[in-house]
Amino acid sequence: QVQLVESGGGLVQAGGSLRLSCAASGSILRLNVMGWYRQALGKKRELVATITSGGSTNYADSVKGRFTISRDNAKNTMYLQMNSLKPEDTAVYYCQLTQVRLDYWGQGTQVTVSS
Repeated sequence: QVQLVESGGGLVQAGGSLRLSCAASGSILRLNVMGWYRQALGKKRELVATITSGGSTNYADSVKGRFTISRDNAKNTMYLQMNSLKPEDTAVYYCQLTQVRLDYWGQGTQVTVSS
């Protein structure tokens, strides 16, 4: 089993920054993919960014150039640095880990961007 715990969400003004963290624990394999997803009120959950255990990254077009995903494999922790935040970035942000075709999810952390 794998447990994921997000932290770092909060309320920020438009143009501001936040840094999310996701701490993973449990039976974590060397090869995996971690990612951030978000779900705004009344909308479907969507991909924000992913990062492999080797460091390859992928971003949604809506966050390219503003968000940076990273990870510390030694600490089993993933980060999302969010800059130039916009009101449309308001959502619950979820951490995900995929290994051996199994998906694990965190509980989510709320990010609210005021205009």
